[in-house]
Amino acid sequence: MREWLVAGALVEVDGALLLVRNLRRGGASDWSTPGGVIDAGDASVLAGLTREVEEETGLVVTAWEGPLYEVQAVAVDLGWRLRAEVYRALAFDGEVRVADPDGIVVEAAWVASPACAERLATGAPWVREPLTEWLAERWGPGARRGYEYDVRGTRRDELSVRRTPAATR
Repeated sequence: MREWLVAGALVEVDGALLLVRNLRRGGASDWSTPGGVIDAGDASVLAGLTREVEEETGLVVTAWEGPLYEVQAVAVDLGWRLRAEVYRALAFDGEVRVADPDGIVVEAAWVASPACAERLATGAPWVREPLTEWLAERWGPGARRGYEYDVRGTRRDELSVRRTPAATR
């Protein structure tokens, strides 16, 4: 089982959330918040998240809060387990520019909260559902939530994803 620790960033300006479009293997694309895999060389989750946000968007986050929620997804048939922590940027510097060294992020946009659901519609449920709930309810780190997903199947377009009960943290 391959395991990844991923972190996501909620970056907002004037009621708009920063979303990035990711180009996936096989040509599929989806929208998510900026973030990515935390590398073994990262000093901490927040150090890795800060690096990922800067690589993908050009923004340098100088203050964080959270995590606001955590997601676990297990895809036994595909041989992977993902754990993601999602934080909110409290302060940042710079202008948005896409220059992802991994070539996955191909676009970035400030999206008004009501329009986020439409952009997220084609993405993975373990990305879309927690983010959509947070946008609707706006809880803080003191009300941290957990989400768990069981992913079955071997083809992206035919996956069966079931949300399983997770304790609120």
